[in-house]
Amino acid sequence: MLADTAAQRPDHSAVIHDSEHFTYGWLWEQARRYAAVLRANGVRPGDRVAMLLVDTPLFPVVYFGVLAAGAVAVPLNVMSTASEIDHVLTDADARFLVCDASLLAQAREAAEPVGTVLLTVGPGPAGTVDLENAARDAAPIDDSAVRELDDVAVVFYTSGTTGEPKGVMLTHRNILYNVERMVTTPYMFRSDDVLLGCLPLSHGFGQICGMLTGFRAGISIVMMPRFSGREALALMTEHRCTVFMGVPTMYVKLLDAVGQGGQIPRLDRVYSGGSALPARTLEEVRSTFACPVYEGYGMTETSCSVAYHYPGVTFRPGTVGVPITGITVGIARPNADRIELLPVGEVGEIVVSGPTVMAGYLGRPDITAEVLADGWFLTGDLGRLDDDGYLSVVGRKKDLILRGGYNVYPREIEEILLGHPAVAQVAVIGVPHPELGEEVWAIVVPARPEDLTAGSDDEIIEWGKQRLAAYKYPRRVEFTDGLPLGTSGKVLKRKLVSKYEPAISS
Repeated sequence: MLADTAAQRPDHSAVIHDSEHFTYGWLWEQARRYAAVLRANGVRPGDRVAMLLVDTPLFPVVYFGVLAAGAVAVPLNVMSTASEIDHVLTDADARFLVCDASLLAQAREAAEPVGTVLLTVGPGPAGTVDLENAARDAAPIDDSAVRELDDVAVVFYTSGTTGEPKGVMLTHRNILYNVERMVTTPYMFRSDDVLLGCLPLSHGFGQICGMLTGFRAGISIVMMPRFSGREALALMTEHRCTVFMGVPTMYVKLLDAVGQGGQIPRLDRVYSGGSALPARTLEEVRSTFACPVYEGYGMTETSCSVAYHYPGVTFRPGTVGVPITGITVGIARPNADRIELLPVGEVGEIVVSGPTVMAGYLGRPDITAEVLADGWFLTGDLGRLDDDGYLSVVGRKKDLILRGGYNVYPREIEEILLGHPAVAQVAVIGVPHPELGEEVWAIVVPARPEDLTAGSDDEIIEWGKQRLAAYKYPRRVEFTDGLPLGTSGKVLKRKLVSKYEPAISS
């Protein structure tokens, strides 16, 4: 993929970082130099190579160097602790760890006890190979390793929101199919598009939807290693970005930065994923940046994309669009012994089939069998399909609140509470209740803390009471400075339940 674009647009900027431009020709040559060094240091086709790298132009260089050598890339979040890195290295049986020199401390602590060979990007300790330095004198390989479409290309580790992180095996077929579809719809990239690359490249949204789809289209990507709303506005203005992709929390920060006087860039379109974008936030983004907002749905196990709104398709509020070409989405009866598809309009578990569905969880055939059944992938999300094929996501199956025998869907309540002017962000959770099973609580990040007065919680409860059925509205509101987030921007609700569960008796 990169080789093709480099042949067609060798002098076009692939990556812009710290106002320096790096062309497609440079990127592919460097990747082949790194592949040569990796081979010389023992990397063989099929080896798993973990990557602990900051989002700079050297991330795609190492990434494509690993793939060109025929190995499997195992990206790690740069915020990972030594114990988290140790888990991935052990679970993936990674023979090598390529580490940014700035992250050497936690990398060494994790790699040395398990015998993983440490390779650095930048100067490392004595006896460690510095890939960046070695690549300067290496001849680029001209014989990229041949791999089959169904060979594993990348192993992503889940964020562990429901337990210990698991390795999601994505094949070359999985990723290529997703990229080839997404580059035209929904992204409709043009050769002159410029994307702000602020999503972590270690995560599927940033890596597949951003970097890989962008490189396939031959666009320019402005790299932003650490996100801040004000800096994002400045970078998009400076480099005349036409496209933005982000998770809901990023959009909240962009709007806050605009409210503090940040310059508004002239964007052509923006895309949201990772978790549900509140309707109020979507409308604020649309009006503030004067461009369409396309919301989508997917997950790592489906090579990131399942459904999307996109240009040319009627926008339908409250939905995440229609399935991408070649992907089949169904709604199945939850917790059934076999896949039983439900009629249009009914709520059930979202199930997906198609060429983007993962090969399985690395080394976990038992867990793989639980989620891959009868040709379907069970997402763990609840949703419904309408007559026109638009998908609505109600929430996570594990987040469903059972109150007095009634099903309560947190997202519905969150959308209502976000309509209150004092609510900036909210997470609705169920906490144990001795009589009802679970009670509905709302954890609120206030819009302006100085506006909070005695009785503010009662006011928000009353707001919900007037707009929701009696069994749905929250009986308790707690205020907080921020919500715990996973790497994809999802709120970690189990952490909130653990935090507030002891207060149920108070």
